[in-house]
Amino acid sequence: MSEVPGASPRRGPGRTGDLGESTRPGGGPTADLYAACVGRFYEELARRLVTGATQVFTEAGASVELHEVPGAFELPLAAKYCAESGRYAGVACLGAVIRGETDHYEYVCNEAAGGIARVALDTGVPCAFGVLTVDTMEQALERTGEGKRHQGEDAARAVLRMAALRRELAG
Repeated sequence: MSEVPGASPRRGPGRTGDLGESTRPGGGPTADLYAACVGRFYEELARRLVTGATQVFTEAGASVELHEVPGAFELPLAAKYCAESGRYAGVACLGAVIRGETDHYEYVCNEAAGGIARVALDTGVPCAFGVLTVDTMEQALERTGEGKRHQGEDAARAVLRMAALRRELAG
């Protein structure tokens, strides 16, 4: 996936190449560091979703680190790794599933949605579902900046708000 300004790619399992790693002093989560886990199955859609989410995080004064996985099915486990690391105030899960001719779509969508929700509930770390679940590529493009809304932006806004709510109630 091509580099997105403002986002720091992280080397993950199965990744090769020299990806830059962002650094931050100290340990533990900060209010301004978020993770974006992105399923790369549809590369162009993944890039658009990350661009939108990164823009929202940047405008909010937050930093974001990218963690790439093969597809939407792997997003819950990536979100769990990020949430349990204690480094992030929240996790935006981004990806796309486009309906095909078999039941595969239903299984992937259900497992991705349920898994991401379970990670948020089990860890208490806000996790946003920024996965496009559409019938066609045209519908996906309409939801990544060529239409009424942008799923990547929406996911970043949701995780920012939930992280703020968590801080408000904790303090």
